[in-house]
Formats: sequence, structure tokens, C-alpha cells
Amino acid sequence: MLDAALIKECTDPSLKPAIVEQFVAAVGSTDPLAVTVKSGGRLVLVPKARSADEAMAVVRQYAGQAVVRVGLTQFPDGVGVKNAADLKPDLVDACENLRKGTSMFAKILRIVAKWYGNPQSEDVFPQIFDDAVHAWKTGELEGVSVFQAPDPGDPIELPQPNDVHSTDDEEAAATTHEKQAEANEDVDRAEIRIDLSRIGGN
Repeated sequence: MLDAALIKECTDPSLKPAIVEQFVAAVGSTDPLAVTVKSGGRLVLVPKARSADEAMAVVRQYAGQAVVRVGLTQFPDGVGVKNAADLKPDLVDACENLRKGTSMFAKILRIVAKWYGNPQSEDVFPQIFDDAVHAWKTGELEGVSVFQAPDPGDPIELPQPNDVHSTDDEEAAATTHEKQAEANEDVDRAEIRIDLSRIGGN
């Protein structure tokens, strides 16, 4: 769970705090110094950083040769940077990483929403959110690089609910609740099937 003060001070104001939390839970890390390296689709084991300097050393080592994600939002290291020497330690600063990550995610949400035709229904938001998370993880939407893509323009007022639940989760919860209710009814109607009268009669 992200600190409320951190969310208030360091995140894109167009995203509700609940959306920020769910974004970080879906794609990020609880460790501001976390560095994830993937090469050819495979995870590369790197030493756990104990300081910002150690984290940045790992980032610079793999920059340009592998997919490197950094910090709370697992922000991609190469966005807006021409070479490894330009990489700044603010990538592993919790507040700065959140600021960059949520700003980029808000842009990706706008790109996905535009792709959907900018729907104004809250019901569609979970699907937009899921697609935006997928685009964040893969870096692409329909073959377009979302990190380099231009912002669709003025912030789109997405009808963000306070919580994002996948429709699959809701259906599963409803089904489970129904089954539980049915089971309780069956218990109430059940007859005794085993004769326990002879137990303890010795």
C-alpha cells in the first residue's frame, strides 16, 4: 500500500489515488530501488540494490542492451534519454519515479481511451485500465510504442471509478456468493443421513 502523502505529493493529479494504487500494484514494486532486467523475454538475475548508487550502476550496465524497468512504477529506463550517461538517479527516487510513472500511465490511459473512442461510461474503465496496464508492461498498443507515442492532447476526463475491478472478478465473486447462498439453503433443508443414536451406547 502506497503512503497517502506520497500519492498526494508525487502523482499525476489527473489520476484518482485509488487508480494510482491499483496501477502500482499491477505493474510496480514496493521497493523504490527495484531494478528489473529482461533480455530476449527472459528475466536476468541482478543483485538487489541497497542504495541509489547500486541501483543506478545496474541500470547503466544494462541500458541499451536489455529492457530495464526501475523503481516503484517499474518505469522504463530509456524513455526520453539518448544514452546511458544521461540516466539520472531520480529514477530510483520514490517521489520522482511516481511522478514520472503516473504521468506516463495517464498518457497511456488517454491513448487507450482514444483508441476506444473516448467512452464516457464508468463501466468501460476497467477494460481501458487493463489494456493500459498491458501496454505499460509490453510497451505497445496495436503495434505502436506507447512510451514514445505523442499524447492525444488535452487530458481526457476519463470517468474513473474509485476502484477498478475486472469484470471477471465481479462475476466470480457473484457466482461464489450465489453458490454459498445455495449451499446454506441446502444445509437448512438437509435431513440427517447417518444414524448416530447407537454411538456411546456401550
